[in-house]
Amino acid sequence: MSQVSAAVEALPAQAGSALARLGAHLATARKRRKQSLRAWAMRLQVSVPTLMRMEKGDPAVSIGVYATALWMINRHSALAQLADPKEDVAALEAEVRQASQRHRAKEKGRG
Repeated sequence: MSQVSAAVEALPAQAGSALARLGAHLATARKRRKQSLRAWAMRLQVSVPTLMRMEKGDPAVSIGVYATALWMINRHSALAQLADPKEDVAALEAEVRQASQRHRAKEKGRG
């Protein structure tokens, strides 16, 4: 029996749910294309059980397998968009706060 990594054990519930949805969406894409588990597993170069785990959203399945599955349905560009810095609202808000604080400090120093 293989060991589960600490990162997988510590996976936040929301991240696990998102992976489960991704896996379900990939399963739907495969089925809509009328592809068997075996055919897709061969294209992904994984075993059928690994493909089944991916379709369930198993976080222990390599991100490379998920990326290849996305490529197979021509959705690979969406993967790069996930962590686009332009969409990182929390970081942008922090940068605005820091700039505002620096501006206030400069104004205070002049006064």
